[in-house]
Formats: sequence, C-alpha cells, structure tokens
Amino acid sequence: MTTTPLAPTAAAPSATRRDWAGLAVLMLPVLLVSIDTTVLNFALPQIARALSPTAAEQLWLIDAYPLVLATLLVTMGTVGDRIGRRRLLLIGATGFAGVSALAAFAPTAELLIAARVALGVFGATLMPATLSLLRTMFLDRSQRRLAVAIWATGFSAGSAVGPVVGGVLLAHFHWGSVFLVAVPILLPLLVLGPFLIRESRDPHPGRIDLVGVALSMAALGGLAWSIKHTAVAGLDAVAVAVLVVAVLAGVGFVRRMRRAANPMLDVSLFAVPVFSGALTVNLLSIVALTGFLFFVTQHLQLVEGMPPLEASLVLVPGVVAMVAAGLLVVRVVRHVPPGLAVVGGLAFSFCAYALLALGGTGITVPQITLAFVLLGLGIGAAETISNDQILTAVPAAKAGAASAASETAYEFGAVLGTTVLGGLLTAVYRSSLTIPAGTDEASAAAARDTLGGAVAAAERTGDQALLESARAAFDAGVGVTSTAGAVLVAGAALVAWVTLRRAER
Repeated sequence: MTTTPLAPTAAAPSATRRDWAGLAVLMLPVLLVSIDTTVLNFALPQIARALSPTAAEQLWLIDAYPLVLATLLVTMGTVGDRIGRRRLLLIGATGFAGVSALAAFAPTAELLIAARVALGVFGATLMPATLSLLRTMFLDRSQRRLAVAIWATGFSAGSAVGPVVGGVLLAHFHWGSVFLVAVPILLPLLVLGPFLIRESRDPHPGRIDLVGVALSMAALGGLAWSIKHTAVAGLDAVAVAVLVVAVLAGVGFVRRMRRAANPMLDVSLFAVPVFSGALTVNLLSIVALTGFLFFVTQHLQLVEGMPPLEASLVLVPGVVAMVAAGLLVVRVVRHVPPGLAVVGGLAFSFCAYALLALGGTGITVPQITLAFVLLGLGIGAAETISNDQILTAVPAAKAGAASAASETAYEFGAVLGTTVLGGLLTAVYRSSLTIPAGTDEASAAAARDTLGGAVAAAERTGDQALLESARAAFDAGVGVTSTAGAVLVAGAALVAWVTLRRAER
C-alpha cells in the first residue's frame, strides 16, 4: 500500500512596511483607552476639591468608563465584524475625541460621570478593532507574536503611564487637561488610518442581538454595581437582589448564545482551556495592576504630600520595566513554555504586593518604586503571553470575538481593581479611623468619607491630629489590600500553570 505525501504548507506572507506603519497608528487608540482607565487617579484629589464628589461618586468617576467599556466590547466586536473593523475604529475615534473635549469642562461630578459613560461607549468601538485588525494584518506567526507583544505592552503600559501623564499635566494645567490629551493623540489616527490600515470583516459575522446585548450589560453591570455598593454601604438586600439579577442575566446570555445559529459571542470558545485560562490571567493581572495604582497614587499625594508631577515620577521605573518585560518575553517564550513564562513573571508581581503588605503602616517611597518595578515586570510578561495565546487558541475567523473577550476581561479587571481592592481599602480605612477629640462634626464626616475629605478638612481647620489619624488609617488599609492583591496574583499564577502548560510555544 502506498501513501501520497502531504503537500508542504505554504508559508504565511510576511507583513509589509505599510502593515508595520499601520501598527504604529493602531497603538494610538490602544494607549489612549488604557491611559484613560487610570489617568483620573492623580486628578482625583483636584477633582475632589473642585467638584466635591461623595465617596461613591469618586469610585464611579473612575469605574464608569471601564465598566461601560466592558459591557459593550462584545457588542462592538460584532458590529466591527459586520460593518468593517477599520470603519468602526474611525467612528469611535471621532466620538471619543469630541466627548473628551466636553468632559474637560464638566461643571459637576454628575456630568463628569455622564461624560465618562459616553467615553466608555466610544472606547468600546475602538478596542475590539485594534486586536482583530492585528490578526488579519500579521499572518506570519513570529511577526504576529511581536505585534501582539507591542499591542499588549502598550495596553498594560498605558494603564501604568496614565497616572504619570496625569501628574505631568496637573503640574501645569487644570484637571480637565487629562481629558483634552485625547484630541492630539487621535488626530493622527483619523488622518493616517484610512491609508495605512487595511479594512477587514468577518465573512460570517454574528448578528447584532439586542436581547443578548441587554443581558450581557445586565450581567456585567449588575455584578460590578453590587460589588461596589457592598464596598461602600455594606452587604444589604439591594446588593443581593442586584447580584441575583446579574447572575440570572449571565445564565440567560450564555443559554441564548448557545442556541443561536450565528451567535454574537461564540461561548464555545471558553471550552478551550488555553483560551479561558489566558482570559482569567488577563483579568486577575489587571485587577492587581489597577488596584495597586488606585491606592499608591493616593498614598503618594495625600499621605506623603507629594505634588502630582513628583508623585508621578515615582512610577516611571515601573512603566519602563513593564514595557521591557512585555517585549523581552517574546524571546524568552521561544525557549520556555508559555505557562512557565507567565508563572515566572507573576512571581515578580507577587513579590511586589508582599513587599507592601510586610511594610505595614511604614511604607516608604523607595518601597513603592521597587514594588511597582516588580509588578511591572510581572504584568508586562503575563499580558503579552496571555494575549498571544488568546488569539492563537482560536481560528482566524474568530479573531474579533476572541479580541472582544480579551478586552472585556481587561476592562472588567480594571473595574474590579478599584471596586474590590478599592472597596476593601475604604472599608479598612473607615474601621481604623479614630476621630480626635475636639474635631468638629463637619470635618469628622468628611474624614470618615474619604482620605481626600480628611486632608481637605485638615487644610481648612489646621487639625493636624485628624490628618495624621486619617493617614495612618489609610496605610492600614493599604497593608490589608496588598495582602489581598498578593492572593489574586497567586491565583493568576495557579491558573496559568494549570491551563497554559500545553499551550503552543
């Protein structure tokens, strides 16, 4: 019996100079959307003084944007697959720039939150397009891995550099400047994008399922709201009821997607261990990153008393470490299994949180700098490898769905970072705060609400005892929150070890 030899597989075509130039243009919305997730961390003290938001409004100012982003990414991924990913990218960039200009001059906290919601809507049109376009622009595996490494590094580093950008701008301009920066960043995309980026669509796109959209928004939004409400007001009947609705909506969404002939999101992708494991690593890594930035930026400004620019410079070494790790891990993974590379990277992040947890209430600025360098090394490596595995674990036709799921995990992780870790910090701060004798009731109420309120009250009344008590209570919360962050990173490492051991090298 004779056998016919298999024909050699044709090599994938290499990317052209136009594709690499297109990648550079695509990095602009990636950086902007991720910067916008954390840029308010440094602006929050100034916004608090100008607009007087409550503790709940402060959390919503930060979380409204990534929450809306997370709930709409799957929907916008489907829209991009249908109408064209480049077209959706340019529509979203135009809307994002316009709303950013309006947000810069919001007169109240409520209107600023509304602007952040609108930015989330347009941001959701930007992100699914970028990663899915990379999948079609870079067909060669090694070139695509480098492109994804650049994308993932830009995404993670953008979140880390957000506070730095905020610090530089706030040193010279009004707090609204952190929003106006979107305009000059997006202009090159709008001008060069039509020439450098090739249009792509899914030949068999999922239909835009309005009921599915509503169910996904109810599931993700309800889960985040119930966690946030519990963190601020404690567990009550309202939080439980919303959580139950969120779970039921999530179950309904999954069942609807499974029954659909051409679903908006192919939930069967989650049955692939590498895909679901890499998504979980993404989620937990970003929770750790954004939670860290939430409390460290406040510690530097409100406990150490550093001005925004000086405080932002403390984070620069960590940003550099994150970028370097994201690019260098591409070489490492040629010789080391992806799962081991991710676990090794997350070991650095675990050490970062352990360093702050062991520091107790005596955290120093050099400790924060070192901790962020360690965290950046871990997050940079983990995000690059996990995003590459997400794309390669599914067929090319599913690139839009895979990228939408990846970015949903990222943005929902950003929400949970401030909601869970930020809520835990707030709870410990309030339980640890001791109001000194003689403090007037208005100052005491402000101090119980937030550390920013305590600082403002102390500046108004000269009550140094209140200020020192609030700072000590805040750092007690940092110690507890850092312990929780270490547990999250350890969980991400365990997931990576179990699910990514057999991933493609």
